[in-house]
Amino acid sequence: MNCIIIDDEKMARVILKTLCDEVNSLNVVDQFSNAMQAIKFLNSNEVDLIFLDIHMPDFNGLDFIQTLKNPPKIILTTSDPKFAIEAFEYDFIVDYLLKPLELNRFKKAIVKAEKKEISSSEIVKEAPKTKDIDNDFYVNIDRRLIKIDLPSIYLIEAKGDYIKIKTDDKEYTVHSTLKKIEDKLPASLFLKIHRSYIINIKKIIDIEDNSVLIKKDVIPVSRSKRPELMKRLDLL
Repeated sequence: MNCIIIDDEKMARVILKTLCDEVNSLNVVDQFSNAMQAIKFLNSNEVDLIFLDIHMPDFNGLDFIQTLKNPPKIILTTSDPKFAIEAFEYDFIVDYLLKPLELNRFKKAIVKAEKKEISSSEIVKEAPKTKDIDNDFYVNIDRRLIKIDLPSIYLIEAKGDYIKIKTDDKEYTVHSTLKKIEDKLPASLFLKIHRSYIINIKKIIDIEDNSVLIKKDVIPVSRSKRPELMKRLDLL
């Protein structure tokens, strides 16, 4: 089985790699110190098994799981047993290993992984279907109806009872709510990543920690929105 290791601690990765080397059926194809690196790898590569640490800074193992459209088998590794019940809500999680890892217990987990088959019913929920919508809409500004080209919008920001719409060429301030305009936007282009911000995912320049860079604006990403953002990256 081709597998990868995701753990922010170097020593933990070394120990896991050593244990994997003791099992002939395992082939470690790569190792990652954070979930973001692993997501990029999995966008263009397939593996049979993931060894996944739960406790990682910024983006933990359970957040990572939510980004997977077609998850392989996963063995969780952690020093904290309290997530066990939550983890086993996912049928593709085949075992839950507590650190420090022991070879005999590790081999039992591999036997489970080799026996388990994943059915289509175990796949994480798909991203919401996109709306069919025209490429422009109108906003009311100073009693004038102004047409805005939707793909040109890169950021929408809530400002009290108003919203600020930023396009490639202009900015517009409109008396409205973020929720009202969100319902009019195509999900294929736009995503609400924070209670105060909607972004055009095609306009993302960079993602780092808990923020995205669009044009010259650095926008915070809510923890609850990070899995959906990661899931949508393959649309870019």
